[in-house]
Amino acid sequence: MRTGMMALALGLLALRFLPALPPVWLWILLPVMALMMLPFRTYPVAFFLFGLSWACANAQWALDDRLPPTLDGETRWIEGRVTGLPQNADGVVRFELTDSHSRRTKLPAQMRLAWYDGPPVNSGERWRLAVKLKRPAGLLNPHAFDYDAWLLAQHIGATGTVKDGVKHGEARWAWRDSIRQRLQAVDAQGRSGALIALVLGDGAGLSRDDWQVLQDTGTVHLLVISGQHIGLLAGVVYLLIAGLARYGLWPNRLPWLPWACGLAFTAALGYGLLAGFEVPVRRACVMIGLVLLWRLRFRHLGAWWPLLLALVGVLLLDPLASLLPGFWLSFAAVAVLIFTFGGRLGPWHWWQTWTRAQWLIAIGLCPLLLVLGLPISISGPLANLVAVPWVSLVVLPPALLGTLLLPIPYVGEGLLWLAGGLIAWLFKGLALMAGELPAWVPVAVPLWVWVLGALGAVLLLLPRGVPLRPLGWPLLLLLVFPPQESMPEGFAEILQLDVGQGLAILVRTRHHTLLYDAGPRFGDFDLGARVVLPTLRKLGVDGIDLMLISHADADHAGGARAVADGLPVKRVLSGDPEALPAELQAKPCESGQRWHWDGVNFELWQWTSASDSNQKSCVLQIEANGERILLTGDIDTAAERVLLDSPLAVPTDWLQSPHHGSRSSSSMALLAVLQPRAVLISRGQGNSFGHPHPTVMSRYRKRGMAVYDSAGQGAIRLQLGRFEPPWTMRLERRFWRDPPVVDP
Repeated sequence: MRTGMMALALGLLALRFLPALPPVWLWILLPVMALMMLPFRTYPVAFFLFGLSWACANAQWALDDRLPPTLDGETRWIEGRVTGLPQNADGVVRFELTDSHSRRTKLPAQMRLAWYDGPPVNSGERWRLAVKLKRPAGLLNPHAFDYDAWLLAQHIGATGTVKDGVKHGEARWAWRDSIRQRLQAVDAQGRSGALIALVLGDGAGLSRDDWQVLQDTGTVHLLVISGQHIGLLAGVVYLLIAGLARYGLWPNRLPWLPWACGLAFTAALGYGLLAGFEVPVRRACVMIGLVLLWRLRFRHLGAWWPLLLALVGVLLLDPLASLLPGFWLSFAAVAVLIFTFGGRLGPWHWWQTWTRAQWLIAIGLCPLLLVLGLPISISGPLANLVAVPWVSLVVLPPALLGTLLLPIPYVGEGLLWLAGGLIAWLFKGLALMAGELPAWVPVAVPLWVWVLGALGAVLLLLPRGVPLRPLGWPLLLLLVFPPQESMPEGFAEILQLDVGQGLAILVRTRHHTLLYDAGPRFGDFDLGARVVLPTLRKLGVDGIDLMLISHADADHAGGARAVADGLPVKRVLSGDPEALPAELQAKPCESGQRWHWDGVNFELWQWTSASDSNQKSCVLQIEANGERILLTGDIDTAAERVLLDSPLAVPTDWLQSPHHGSRSSSSMALLAVLQPRAVLISRGQGNSFGHPHPTVMSRYRKRGMAVYDSAGQGAIRLQLGRFEPPWTMRLERRFWRDPPVVDP
């Protein structure tokens, strides 16, 4: 039976690695084939096919529930009910709408909407809204968070921006939202947001600095409800009833053991529902149920059997959970503990068990964190030694009890005030650790290096005295200091990042790095900090020789400060330096300036008589082994005419579309002189500016130019000097992503 369950789990997990879903007829045929195999010794194959078929069916149902392409970008009046916990931050209300419908139009069952400067929105309310609808789509960059996969795993079939709306019904069954409002009104010594995260699993009230501290110290799991919180509550309830029974305080007519197991599981399930019943909570509830069932029946199941059943149970309920990083981290952490503590000879003291658990988890999860593209906390083992018991034993009891006793005047508020103060002390200590040892963002490594590093981690988890165990350290260190392939002399790598409506292009030669523009920033939404800087770090960039900011508009220069704060930058140039933050110490772009890096030629140009920021854009030409690319910023036709009288007006292989393909750019005169083979467009999908304009696209088509658009293809990388087609993110096929679009 255990072999069959393992095969079923592998079939369910296989969905995560499929580049495309099989045709419907095939996954309908799979269960029939499985039934035919069941009576024979090939029954594990049958279980695998059952799991794969069920996972593919669920994935196909979720994909079929996405917004039709014909409605992408349209504004429709829709009506639906708000679910979950709406998030209100920086003047934007973000919420999920279910049970939505529109006249003569089929809509996805669940949508995620944003309302800028909108009224308060509460869970359970029914609204009629004018929404600009979008198909689920996120930014696609190397080794970055996959927003498309997250949306599909959350069964969100569309996103959108609310333009107008009117409430059609009051809140119903919004008990989680009402509890959150009560907690927000409590004096928690400035830590009501962290308190809400701990009690309800809603981290919207935590600041960006708070999240950074938690990430740097590897303690995010403490404020996002995890299995340990659920297990702790179940254990307290069980021990409380067992203690009452031991001292004769439990009613004799009620058998204490069934009641202890039943109430402990009820408490765990109730806390899980309060927290939103996410993957870690579901896994914890299943495992707690199995352990309590074993305790009730006095059967020894072992440690791996409950974990396997929990894994299968979670995936049967929702096969798309395997698309979430938290799913893998949750089960992997438990598996590491079972592997390291199971079957050891001789007991450890409690303090040895606790300290070893922290560093063993850190080692065991290191390869997984790397493959998921997540930062690795250096201070994590030390921080968790103190933070885990502090939150579990000191903060959580008054937080939950205070929430339960809120209807009683002063009692509930007093307990929550105490819990808030305890959380405040926790953050002070974590901030000190984070300042000394910030999180390490590992460099992406080749597959063979990762396999050797993972093998090293497994060896280090083995008991002392096992042969070859000391080899674990050098193998694991391969993940820290991986061999890097350097760019050959005379070639350049050009990477246009997907930053939405903005621009950021990374240029690397053998020994030098240049960043042309740094992505947009709109309010607190800084793509320099969220996309550009993390991507550079994961690509192994440890410093920038030149940051060239074409001009000072927010969609090109907004992320510059975040990049400069995160990486050493030797020099900053710009076509509009006086409009940039003084901290950047930007120098002016000078036409005719040339330099050579590792056999690659660079030359600058700027229209010195330009009157506005766009026209001041500093233009950069790069030539490697006879192949050229021209980066143009936001110049328009007036600047283009002047450019045609400069030394840069020569045949060019690649053109970065001026001003994101606006109507007032990419003149026929410019295209006739440059004769580009292909054009790179960086823009936001469905942007309000209408970029790229149909007239400009028509010009590109007439000249037979290949078009590579970030909105359709994500990040785009080309090897300048090889005269080869570029690589794009959508070439890495995943079943949850739309296929690449060549022409917008």
